[in-house]
Amino acid sequence: MTQMAPDALPEPLVALLTEHLPIKAAPDRLTPTATFESLGVDSLALMELVVAAEEKFGIVLPEEALDLSPSATLADAARAFADAR
Repeated sequence: MTQMAPDALPEPLVALLTEHLPIKAAPDRLTPTATFESLGVDSLALMELVVAAEEKFGIVLPEEALDLSPSATLADAARAFADAR
């Protein structure tokens, strides 16, 4: 993934979020400080996102990434995915 600006998320992550999760949020709510919980994403959907990211990007996420919780921010997820590459 590409390096992220402080106020933006990497496009591949945004695409993954909108394709694989039941997010019914306006695109402007997909910010680095948004939590999965604030977007209505539970722990099961978060694990589905991890699996989808591993398959789509051909990565294996580190154990810490598997600890992402609904209270994690989208920036936390972006860092975990970037660190896995």
